[in-house]
Parts: sequence; C-alpha cells; structure tokens
Amino acid sequence: MATLTSNAAQQQAPHSGLAIIPATMRAAVYRGVNDVRVETVPVPQIGPGEVLLRVHACGVCGTDLKKIHTGSHSAPRIFGHEIAGVIAAIGDGVENFSIGDRVIVYHHTPCGHCYYCRKKTFAQCDAYKRVGCTAGFEPSGGGFAQYVRVMDWIVRRGLIKIPDRVPFDQAAFVEPVNTVLKGVRRLDLAPDETILVIGQGPIGILLAALAARTGAKVLTSDLYPERHALAAAYGLDHPIDASRDDVVAAAHAASDGRGADAVILAVGGNSLIPTAIDAARPGGRVLFFAQTQHGAATFDPAVVCMDEKTLLGSYSSSFEIEPDVEALVFDGYSSGFDLTRLISHRFPLEDAVEAIRVASNPTAASMKIFIHP
Repeated sequence: MATLTSNAAQQQAPHSGLAIIPATMRAAVYRGVNDVRVETVPVPQIGPGEVLLRVHACGVCGTDLKKIHTGSHSAPRIFGHEIAGVIAAIGDGVENFSIGDRVIVYHHTPCGHCYYCRKKTFAQCDAYKRVGCTAGFEPSGGGFAQYVRVMDWIVRRGLIKIPDRVPFDQAAFVEPVNTVLKGVRRLDLAPDETILVIGQGPIGILLAALAARTGAKVLTSDLYPERHALAAAYGLDHPIDASRDDVVAAAHAASDGRGADAVILAVGGNSLIPTAIDAARPGGRVLFFAQTQHGAATFDPAVVCMDEKTLLGSYSSSFEIEPDVEALVFDGYSSGFDLTRLISHRFPLEDAVEAIRVASNPTAASMKIFIHP
C-alpha cells in the first residue's frame, strides 16, 4: 500500500476532498533541560492504518513539565498528550473514521492480553508504555504542535470521536479524567466515609469532585482561597485553609476524632506524605496520586502494620473505565460538569514557552493551562 504523506495529501486535495496540508508546521520543541523553542518542523508523514490529526487544543500536564525540567527524556522531542482535534488525513485501511471527524486521542494504549492487562494493571503493560503519537522526533505525544501522527494501534483503540455539542477544550480532559477516575475507584469509597483531598489544583479538584459523587463527605485542603472558591463551583463545600489551619487536626475534627477514611495526595513531591498518612484514621487508605518522581521518602512502618493504614498508588489511565469517562466528560459539559472552568490560561502555540513557564510556576490565579495550536 502506498504511504500517504503530507505532500501527497496536498497534491490529492483538489480531487479527493482532503484538506490541504502544508509541508511544514510550527511546534514547541524540547531541546534540553528547561529549553523549549517554538520552531518550524516538517508535518509528520502517515502510513497505512494511521491518521494525521490537526490539533485544536492540548492541555499542559504535570508529566510534560517534569520531563522538561528534569531531563528524564532525550532531546529533541515534542511533548503534549491531552489532545483534541480534527482528522486531517487518513492512511489506507483506516475504518470507522473520516477526514473532518472531531476526536481526542490517547498517546498510549494497552495490548489487552498480557499478564498485566489480565490483572487490570494496564499502565504496566509493555505495549502501553510505547507512545503512539508524534509530531516528529521520538514519539512523545506531540500535542504542542499543529499536526500529530497517530499510529495504527492507537487508531484502533485510542481514538475517540467527540460529540458535536462538546467543545475541544472540554474534550481534551478525557485523558486526565480517566486517570482521576481510576484513582478514585481504587479507594472503593463509601457514602458514610470522610475523604480528604490535599491540593486543589485542577487535578485535585477533579479528584475531589469525583470522590464526592460517591456520596462521601469530601474535605479539600489548599493554600489558596481562590482555588477553594473554584472548587465550590463543583459542589465541594468543606474547605481547609492550609495556610493557617492544621490539616491533620481538621481531618480528625470532621470525622469524630478518627481521621479521614481515605486521603488523596494530589500535590507533587514528598513533603506532604507524612501529613497525608497522619490525617488518615487507623485502617484508612492513603492514595499517592502525584508522586511520579523517584526519590527517597520516609514514613513510620508501624502506621501500616499496627495502625493498619493502607498506602496505594494510581498511575495513568485505565481503558476498562473508558465508557464511564466519556459519559462524564461529554455528557457532563451540558449537565453541570463543565471542566473548561478549570482553565485559567489559554495560549497560542507561538506562546508555548510562556504557557510552560506559567504552568511551571503555579499561583493562586493559575489553574489548568491550555495551548491552542
């Protein structure tokens, strides 16, 4: 089969109905630690079974920032994986999708049949760890660019159509909402429980809002009153001002002195791990959601043994819950779960470096940052 390239698409456009696709595009290219530059690069070529996606919205994720600031990945690369856009070209053999379809894309998907997939720990699947979306260079998502090549195995399992009524910004939350819902479900929350979510950035608010949907009482802790005000718009009405109040004492006071039944740590770094553990009751659960960097952390092992507290982790998405995620994000836009309210800043692609700077230096006024190529 012939490979469909961007040049081929441009040549065929007058006869096939394909959109005219340029030979080059703009992209925010990672060139080294803390070095991202907006450059002109070739539009990716696609092959059989693949699609070319014109990016309309891409969220800036904390994992993107971690890679940029730590040098954990080789350069050059183009990051960005919370992607929503329109299919601009399709390769031979692509079924169920057409040019012009509005879609979101997962940048990795599990194989579905290995040992880890059978145990439903999809993020540990070797196939899942392969990134299948690229705007050039080593595949790394590519959403910080105008066009993204979506590889065949992602087209088959990780490309999802967006209903016409849902804007791109809302749809781009599908992947992060999946990771959040996966984490919340790991805790197996009950309506008679008290939950503490430490950190009310956009992910913390999502974690708290989904936890509240179980009927549990949800306490939210953050340094900034502006974030508590935004959280209140999602029905979260038990704020703890961490700038002045003792979070552990507040969690115990709100639960008849026991401590929270479950604590979710939605703040990166390890400094708040002792707080999260101390805030949990004997027999309670603590979910590490933002601890994605390796490093030493200490805690008293007796809290696990004698106090019977359970420490849990949750990382990345679960394809088992994807139908529920789509319902939350797509149906939620018109029924009170408007996630675009979490977006504080929107930047054009040419200002991607500034978008990364703002996202890397959170303030009371900054929440979710979006880039619009």
